[in-house]
Amino acid sequence: MLRFDPFSDLDALTRSLLSSDTGSTRTPRFMPMDLCKIEDHYVLTADLPGIDPGTVDVSVDNGTLTISAQRTARTEESVQWLANERFFGSYRRQITLGDGIDTTGISATYENGVLTVTIPVAERARPRKIEVARGGGQKTIEPTTVDSG
Repeated sequence: MLRFDPFSDLDALTRSLLSSDTGSTRTPRFMPMDLCKIEDHYVLTADLPGIDPGTVDVSVDNGTLTISAQRTARTEESVQWLANERFFGSYRRQITLGDGIDTTGISATYENGVLTVTIPVAERARPRKIEVARGGGQKTIEPTTVDSG
């Protein structure tokens, strides 16, 4: 089971607004992602266009899945920008995993600017049918007489 922290994005936004980094440095504000459950696993897809695949890092520590990546800025001295709207810098997203996740089976692929992370549900957390055993049928209780003499 995955738990969602609705305040993590708000905390990140507050930190970015209150940080002392001002000026023309453009840093990423968020990493858009989708999360769904398909049968016995979750699938997380995150948009990371223009990211060097070597900078993508997916890790799990103490029940928290962390995704981070880096997009570097163009550094040519002779460039005269006519429009400069793409963000560069570090992207990071953290998701708290529940107890029912098989953290050893998590896998990730990065293709065409989309990171796909497959998060399997642990065997112990999967729904299962409990078989109900039947009794051996009706039993008759025979009356016994007690000799009092």
